[in-house]
Amino acid sequence: MSKKILITLLESTIAPRFDMTTEVLIASFGEDGSIEENKTIVLAHESAEDLCQLILAEEVNVVICGGIEEEFLEYLTWKKVQVLDSVMGPWERALECFRVGQLKTGTILYDRPERNSHVK
Repeated sequence: MSKKILITLLESTIAPRFDMTTEVLIASFGEDGSIEENKTIVLAHESAEDLCQLILAEEVNVVICGGIEEEFLEYLTWKKVQVLDSVMGPWERALECFRVGQLKTGTILYDRPERNSHVK
């Protein structure tokens, strides 16, 4: 089954807050998991309500976002939209992880700097 996903954007990363989003990426995946189409939409203003309406109007199946208020999470879930929230990092990496089935709620996609132990 093909899927359509929406990622909330803040420049090159996933927006930290759903309700403060002014730009989104919508990507359509084919039956084989390949990306068939993607488009970026700039919203007129920040509005969780308007964003929910866009999600429903575009027939989005999955939303990938940072923080989201419980009210909107429950609403989208009630409308049969899967929400992967508390995801942090570059949106391109999130898109690829989703494509290969490795993205889940709470995933952190930033590279961690190598830690050197100070214990000798």
